[in-house]
Amino acid sequence: MPPRSSDATWELSVSEPNDAAFDIVILGGGSGGYAAALRAAQLDLSVALIEKGKLGGTCLHNGCIPTKALLHAAEIADQTRESEQFGVKAELVGIDMAAVNSYKDGVVSRLYKGLQGLVGSAKNITFVAGAGKLVGPNVVEVDGKRYTGRNVILASGSYAKSLPGLEVDGERIITSDHALTLDRVPSSVIVLGGGVIGVEFASVWKSFGVDVTIIEALPRLVAAEDEESSKALERAFRKRKINFKVGKPFEKVEKTDSGVKITIAGGETVEAELLLVAVGRGPNTANLGYEEQGVKTDRGYVLTDERLRTGVPNVYAVGDIVPGLQLAHRGFQQGIFVAEEIAGLNPAVIDEAGIPRVTYSDPELASVGLTEAKAKEQYGDKVTTYNYNLGGNGKSQILKTAGFVKLVRIEDGPVVGVHMVGARVGELVGEAQLIFNWEAYPAEVAQLVHAHPTQSEALGEAHLALAGKPLHSHA
Repeated sequence: MPPRSSDATWELSVSEPNDAAFDIVILGGGSGGYAAALRAAQLDLSVALIEKGKLGGTCLHNGCIPTKALLHAAEIADQTRESEQFGVKAELVGIDMAAVNSYKDGVVSRLYKGLQGLVGSAKNITFVAGAGKLVGPNVVEVDGKRYTGRNVILASGSYAKSLPGLEVDGERIITSDHALTLDRVPSSVIVLGGGVIGVEFASVWKSFGVDVTIIEALPRLVAAEDEESSKALERAFRKRKINFKVGKPFEKVEKTDSGVKITIAGGETVEAELLLVAVGRGPNTANLGYEEQGVKTDRGYVLTDERLRTGVPNVYAVGDIVPGLQLAHRGFQQGIFVAEEIAGLNPAVIDEAGIPRVTYSDPELASVGLTEAKAKEQYGDKVTTYNYNLGGNGKSQILKTAGFVKLVRIEDGPVVGVHMVGARVGELVGEAQLIFNWEAYPAEVAQLVHAHPTQSEALGEAHLALAGKPLHSHA
């Protein structure tokens, strides 16, 4: 979650290690690491921030920002292709990948300069460029130099995973890292994995005119989301002619003269020019000295308590290496939390269920809180739901988008889940997270005034219905 860009140019110089201990040594300068550094500096703590790659980590350079730039370019392509339905005559001549990449890289570059400026201007932060390793409970070594911290924050991030027997070559078999630097629009792509990364790239490529097939071992796309949201996405993808096969585990891949052929459960084969391996991201903790120093891990993930403390005194972990949602904004908030914890501010524990989730495909999915299934596991028959169809929302009609707002609530109690599908619903999840995190009752939200015409009215209408006074819908 990078900051606003800045026109200022900063040089991040590597400082010599200090004989005196820093208040905090941070291993990793991604969303979690740099947030911890900036917040700690505000609290007058001295920080050594160690990063082997570029400041900003995966999110800024290989994840959130560049992928969303591609998705916006894809949206422009679709709008141009479909412009006549709005009375605008335009023609999509083609996709210039060099120009698309220039636009994408420009966004990343401006944000990167802004982040360098923030860190470079913080008097309490010593930036250390290089690969670090935990060589003592409170010592990180970089290129033979040691940095000692009264506290250590492990924030080493994640990497694009593959599957056993599936060798990524960066040419025909690629990960999301390679997909972000493609200099051409492929004719066809198989996307192995129907989670967030897989469906976002499938959405981009389809908008660029690519023949796309998603292969997913689980029974539905984006299986971590509410089942109704998954089904709505699947219907939209069928309409867009994005092929997908769910409940079909991968078995093997072969290279052909024209690309790749993969075999899935049941012996079925699918061929394409490229295979994108989008089976999730793994914790980047191997060979970093964590376990040798007593930090407990499980399948590579660093185990912590709710206050993000490892079992080693004064050693914390944040971001993708901590089990749970691998989201930049989660790591960012965890970084702030740990800095404040170290400073003695006793911050409130982060509620994982209260972290908003967005899939930026077309249509978008956005959610916060419990799915209907999870809520019923916890609260049984006290759970009720309500779906407000975007067909009744004026702005959604203007945008020509289909979808819904689904509320999950405890009978005579608060809303415990909000699930949304449709164009731009990611912009509504801010209000949704306030509703969930403040344990709002439907009647409390129903009395708020939502601007007209906006899609936020759909949230208001859904709560009006649950409060027993539906106006544009039937309860």
